[in-house]
Amino acid sequence: MRQPSCPRPSRPRLSCLAVLVCAMGLTCAAVAQSPQPTFRLVSQSPASSPAAPAVSGAELHDIAVDAYVYAYPMVLMELTRRNATNVQTPMDGRAPMNMFGHKTAFPDARTPDVRWPSTDTLYSSMWYDVSREPVIVRVPDAGNRYYFLSLLDMWTDVFASRGTRTVGNRPQTFAIVGPYWQGTVPPGVEVVRSPTSMGWVLGHVQTNGSADYPGVNQFQSGLVVQPLSTVSPAYGQTGKTYMPVTGNVDPSLNTRTPPADLVASMDAATFWGIFSEAVRNNPPHANDYPMLDRLRRIGLGGNPPVAYSRLDPTVQQALAQAGPEAGRRIADYVAGLGSGYNGWNTVSEGIGTYGTDYLRRAAIAYAGLGAGVPEDVMYPVTSIDSKGRALDGDKDYVLHFDKGQLPPVNAFWSLAVYGPNQTFAENQAGKYAIHSNDALKYNADGSLDIYIRHKAPGRDKQDNWLPTPASGPFMLNMRMYWPRTIALDGAWAPPPVRRD
Repeated sequence: MRQPSCPRPSRPRLSCLAVLVCAMGLTCAAVAQSPQPTFRLVSQSPASSPAAPAVSGAELHDIAVDAYVYAYPMVLMELTRRNATNVQTPMDGRAPMNMFGHKTAFPDARTPDVRWPSTDTLYSSMWYDVSREPVIVRVPDAGNRYYFLSLLDMWTDVFASRGTRTVGNRPQTFAIVGPYWQGTVPPGVEVVRSPTSMGWVLGHVQTNGSADYPGVNQFQSGLVVQPLSTVSPAYGQTGKTYMPVTGNVDPSLNTRTPPADLVASMDAATFWGIFSEAVRNNPPHANDYPMLDRLRRIGLGGNPPVAYSRLDPTVQQALAQAGPEAGRRIADYVAGLGSGYNGWNTVSEGIGTYGTDYLRRAAIAYAGLGAGVPEDVMYPVTSIDSKGRALDGDKDYVLHFDKGQLPPVNAFWSLAVYGPNQTFAENQAGKYAIHSNDALKYNADGSLDIYIRHKAPGRDKQDNWLPTPASGPFMLNMRMYWPRTIALDGAWAPPPVRRD
């Protein structure tokens, strides 16, 4: 009998986290439909019998709910990894393991299935596996561009950020090594230890309009990954040019359905089968052991983890029934994320590193898998004006910044308009965002007005015009790259959007 499926947390109307990864099309894009994948469970000896849980009743239920919340990010990351690497060669942001895939052009209003697209940066993505040996990552000179590479482990924690803010723009070479690896790397190579054997490198590269594509694409092509054994004499270097291997394609993978939706529709056996397999090579964090002790009380945990089919039937039932409540908890947490001021919702802390706050980690993974640290970029979002009314395309608005009150950043900022489906709104100007490095016109007193409306505001205001849909609700997303402390600590907030 099929167990009840894990719930689909209802997406909130507005999430400032969902902009983080959907723009790459890695977790939100739809491609060819394939059958639902089959996942292998960790087997146990047929002679063994399920051990009765040490708890029952309400306590069993509570632990089962906590278990789902704890495991959710790992399962979502694993499905996303399988989706993003299920290609023979790099294509449209996807690539085989240990290779970069790149987005080489901006999406527009006609680009399907890309939520919260961006015209600020082009994206590069690399899923790595260092279980056998480290990989060497080479980054070229970035010139005057702002960029950053977020390195995430399989639990979604950002364990390193490499880029303008942290290491500067000169060429760099670093080695991603596994949690237990011991060895040496070539001189000049910095060791970056991944807490898990697999993980994700997600890069953002400043792009100043479509005319800047060639320069950015050249930088992207200079992002090179290769195994340590191909560059270090200690590992049998042959001196031959390294040729990346061709990836393996699994035609049974369902790469059409977003991974978050796949997880939401899973039965408990599939969910725990994926988790059991993924966690074998991607160990828990050191501070997770109180949670692991809690999970062992219902028969979960161990190395290798116990297969779902070998759990006591009462535990199987508890895990299946816990799914809906876990989903509700995640959804409720997502809906309450961020702090609001002047109608804007901003999340500026507790992103990218979570400690033992497993509910927050799960909620942020669901809302925007791949979330980096706010020190690299912040995403204030609003869907209301200064009086709390929903933004509507048939109204005219002004966003006014007093002199000295522009978004406080060390790099640059932007403001983009999105329709109700979090996609760019079609407009005759083909303009979807305003950027701080655009030729904006400032007022005589040094203040800045951005005119947010469907119709052009007139020739003298054209440069500061941000087109909206002809009618209906829309949202505004501000992106602040390398925000200053005054923004990170909440002392600065965007001004309210006023109806003109």
